[in-house]
Amino acid sequence: MVAQIKAFADKYTERFISRKFLAWITATGLCTFGTVTSSDWVAVTLAYIGSQALVDLAVKWKHGPSER
Repeated sequence: MVAQIKAFADKYTERFISRKFLAWITATGLCTFGTVTSSDWVAVTLAYIGSQALVDLAVKWKHGPSER
């Protein structure tokens, strides 16, 4: 039962928003309510920005610059 729910959630989470962004949104919400400290929020934000930059770099390296 739990595996089916997790599979369903994973399928639709990947379609609509990335897991990194979901983690950042969760940390932001928890920081708003005082559950996460501001220094922890900064760490999550830096990890999100850094990992997204690495993904973008890897895509450009593999496929070349996008032509818009």
